[in-house]
Amino acid sequence: MPASLVLAGAGKMGGAMLAGWLTAGLDPRRTTLIDPVPSREIVALCAERGLALNPAAPEPGAVLALGIKPQGLEAAAPGLDRLIGRDTLVVSILAGKTVADLRGRLPHARAVVRAMPNLPASIGRGATGAYANPEVTPGQRAAANALLAASGTVAWLADEAQIDAVTAVSGSGPAYVFLMVEALAEAGIAAGLDPEVAGRLARATVSGAGALLDATPAEAAELRRNVTSPGGTTAAALDVLMRPDGLGALMREAVAAARRRAGELAG
Repeated sequence: MPASLVLAGAGKMGGAMLAGWLTAGLDPRRTTLIDPVPSREIVALCAERGLALNPAAPEPGAVLALGIKPQGLEAAAPGLDRLIGRDTLVVSILAGKTVADLRGRLPHARAVVRAMPNLPASIGRGATGAYANPEVTPGQRAAANALLAASGTVAWLADEAQIDAVTAVSGSGPAYVFLMVEALAEAGIAAGLDPEVAGRLARATVSGAGALLDATPAEAAELRRNVTSPGGTTAAALDVLMRPDGLGALMREAVAAARRRAGELAG
C-alpha cells in the first residue's frame, strides 16, 4: 500500500475500491477523500475509520486516485492538479480518458497508471486491466499493483490502446451477467415457474457457475461440454444460443458498442 493516498470521487466504483484498499491495509489516517456530494455510507466510513473528507487544504499524496466520472474531468482538473506533487502517482479509472488526456488537463501529472476495474472489486473479486506510462517507476508500479490487486485480479497491458477493449469486456461485463440472470428468470416465468422461484434459481445458477469456473482450471468451453449430453435438454438450448445470430454474435456486437463508446469518451 502507498504511504498516503488522495481519492477524488467516491461513488460506486471509487467507494468499492476504497473498501478493498482499507481491508488490504491502506492507512486511513493517511487517506483523504475529495467528493463534493459524498454518500451517507462514505460519510459514515470516514467518521468511523478516521479518513479526512473534503479538508479545506488537502495535501498531495503519494497516490492521487481518480474515481470521478469521465465527463467531470474538465471541471475538476484545476483542483485536482493542485493535489499532484513531484513524486505523486496518478491512478485513473476514468473510462476513455487516455494518459494524454490526463496529462493535458493535469499539467503536474507525470507518472500515470490507467486502470479499468469492475464492480465486483467491492467484494475483492474484481477484474482490472491496467497500463503504466513510461514515467512510472518500479516502486510506483508496485504501489499501483498493491492497490489494484486488493480488489481482485490484475492484468497489466503493454499497449494503452487495449484499455478500451478491457472496458468493454470486464469493465462493463458484470452488467451483461446481471442481464443474463434477469433474462433467465423471465424465461423461467414464461416456462411456467413462479416469479420468486424463477428469480432464485436463475441467480443461484449463474453465481454457482461462476464459482465453479473459479474453482477449476478447466476452460469454460470444456465445462460447457461436460454438462451437455448429446441430444439432451442442454444441447437443445445451446442449439439456439450458439446459432450464427445467437449469443456469440450478440456479445460481439455488445462489446464492440461498449468499446466504441469508450473511445467517444476520450478527449
